[in-house]
Amino acid sequence: MNYSIIRYILCKILEFAALFMALPFLVGIIYQEEAAISFLIVMAGCLAVSLVGRRFKPTSKVFYAKEGFVTVSLSWILLSLVGALPFYLSGEFPTYVDALYETVSGLTTTGATVLTDVECLSRSIQFWRCFTHWIGGMGVLVLILAVLPLSGSYNMHLMRAESPGPSVGKLVPRVKNTAMILYGIYIVITVMEVIALLFAGMGLYEAMTLTFSTVGTGGFGLLNSSIGSYSTSIQTIFTVFMLACGINFQVYYLLLIRKPKEAFCSEELRYYLGIIFLAAVMIAINVRGFFESGFQAFHHSLFQVVSVMTTTGFATLDYNVWPEFSKAVLFLLTLLGACAGSTGGGFKVSRLIILWRCVKNEISVAIHPRSIKKIHMEGHTVEEGTLRSVQVYTAIYTLIFLVSFLLLSLNEFDFVTNITAIAANFNNVGPGLNMVGPAGNYVQFSVFSKLVLMFDMLAGRLELLPILVLFSPKTWKR
Repeated sequence: MNYSIIRYILCKILEFAALFMALPFLVGIIYQEEAAISFLIVMAGCLAVSLVGRRFKPTSKVFYAKEGFVTVSLSWILLSLVGALPFYLSGEFPTYVDALYETVSGLTTTGATVLTDVECLSRSIQFWRCFTHWIGGMGVLVLILAVLPLSGSYNMHLMRAESPGPSVGKLVPRVKNTAMILYGIYIVITVMEVIALLFAGMGLYEAMTLTFSTVGTGGFGLLNSSIGSYSTSIQTIFTVFMLACGINFQVYYLLLIRKPKEAFCSEELRYYLGIIFLAAVMIAINVRGFFESGFQAFHHSLFQVVSVMTTTGFATLDYNVWPEFSKAVLFLLTLLGACAGSTGGGFKVSRLIILWRCVKNEISVAIHPRSIKKIHMEGHTVEEGTLRSVQVYTAIYTLIFLVSFLLLSLNEFDFVTNITAIAANFNNVGPGLNMVGPAGNYVQFSVFSKLVLMFDMLAGRLELLPILVLFSPKTWKR
């Protein structure tokens, strides 16, 4: 284990944390808020610790998969611990555990909250709360790789450990350039949504903060009603950009290099859009009696479907009052998630496709034992390593889900609340049903339950293995 390079990168994380907090600090200065002092204190502390840590230069900048997993996991944990300090020091969160839960929820783009009244927060705290979505959406280490590349091809271990999906590849030969392209696309989409919201009549502060929540597919809002108080046109803008950020960013890269045929021929993209449209139509028909027109029914149904499937978690209304069929569809979408290589969380559409084809293949082999069939996706044969990783991921996913559900049941809350809370946190969606529905929150959960949910959020965002590697004794052997 190359501890020196891990320490070096963690010091860089502290420097970036200080840089990130400069924006909410500036917001606090502009609006003359006392909370700005909290950001200043944490920024100074981060820079001081980083300065001391960087005096010890890494003996080697070479690292392998083990170091990559450990570095990514510790980076997210460290950023969460530090990012919670302004929330707690400002006095706007009663306990550090609550502040930490909100920060983990923000960075993992989950959007679950312990707040009963988000409108009472200061503007700088609101800004930081939403900005954590944007920071975590594309990935912290991806940004570091774009700015500070390490030793050659070894960078890929970091990108693979942090990027969502069953397999991760480079868009271009150099990892640094791949990271720069991804963040370039991310920034362009962010600017586009801000401009669209400004043209729709929204103020700059609101447009920026809600864009962070949308593009990062997080879901923190500025109002207790989430997005319900905004006009239909603004809600439509959110729907479009949530949908766009749930798509694999490689599609945008292919469009950028003028390969539209390859971009739109993506199987995952077709299934992703098909599932969204089918679910929205089914729910719209089921909830038609709740609205004055079919247009309103489809508008709200499409918004909720896109919000849940992209794991954003915005809401235009309380869908807890919808029929059981509609809630069942939304729950299944909570488990599914967005595309690989997007800012969305969840199981991922690509994994579902691969698993379905594995099942079909096994049925075919059972009927014709001597037949040999390969599983294909996107016009290519799926490698055995990818098949194995998907199957292992599914097994671990199921095990963690069941254990977490059992532990959460100690709260003595109802079955639907517990199981949807796990699904919503583990898949980085945020709201569930009943007590944790779009009109509810997680404030009533015990400290132990919040720690379980925080673990689930981090494990879900980091695709399970990076977090689990920390618990293996073999990881820490030199």
